[in-house]
Amino acid sequence: MAPSVNREPERMELDCIHNTINLIDTHYNQPISITDLERVSFYSYRNIQRIFKYTCRETIGAYQQRLKVERAYKLILYTTKAFSDIALEVGFDNVASFSKAFKQRFGLSPKTARQQKPVLLEQNAIVPTLAKEAIVCEKVYLPTRTVYYQSIFTDYNNPDIEDLWAKVMRLELPEQGVDYFGIIADEPLITEKIKCRYDACVSVLPKNKELPSKTMLGGRYARFWHRGSYDTIEETYQKIYAGWILTTQLEFSAAPIIEHYIKHDSNTAHEADFLTAILIPLNV
Repeated sequence: MAPSVNREPERMELDCIHNTINLIDTHYNQPISITDLERVSFYSYRNIQRIFKYTCRETIGAYQQRLKVERAYKLILYTTKAFSDIALEVGFDNVASFSKAFKQRFGLSPKTARQQKPVLLEQNAIVPTLAKEAIVCEKVYLPTRTVYYQSIFTDYNNPDIEDLWAKVMRLELPEQGVDYFGIIADEPLITEKIKCRYDACVSVLPKNKELPSKTMLGGRYARFWHRGSYDTIEETYQKIYAGWILTTQLEFSAAPIIEHYIKHDSNTAHEADFLTAILIPLNV
């Protein structure tokens, strides 16, 4: 008989990372104390820093600062808010400190970033297009709910996401009554691809595995429908970003995009019949 392996330390380190990321994600625009970090991670601050940097490839402080300026960039791109309001919303004391941090990160000022929005989109092959069929947007309200998840840092077009879902779907989940979500934590136009985070989420805790939990924020969302294989979901995003989003009067928040997988390979026989709701958070 093979000797048993104690996986408890590994489990604890994973919990440490998940809890720490969750704390920073939900309080990125507020001061986070050493006490707060030690409380959620159950590690000393020195050990949290070590585990976090090894896993996430950046320090806790750098991660929080990156979230602040990247979410500010989203607000610059997708709202008409004044820079002073954006600075306060993402956790800076004043416009001067915000502008300095923003320029250090992106090499340009907030004003220039807003002026160069068309250039940024074009660099990412997002140029205004006239779709043969206009994409339909519905404004919906999504309730706050608890989900259980596994995460990866990866390019959003990477097959690693399929591998992650394959692992999730092998867990003991009920055949009915489970909702499946993908949380697109970062804006790929802004964040380095290697640091983009994707959360595969289920609404029910599996029977055979303890997963970390998090709160999926509710609120107003713009909902779009993608029908068919996930291989072509990028085409739907192109219709949103290169068509609808350039002309709409709606403004978007810095919260993550959510994908709700309604018809998928566990409940639908043919890929052509898959149905995914793409939910973009609105600024209200």
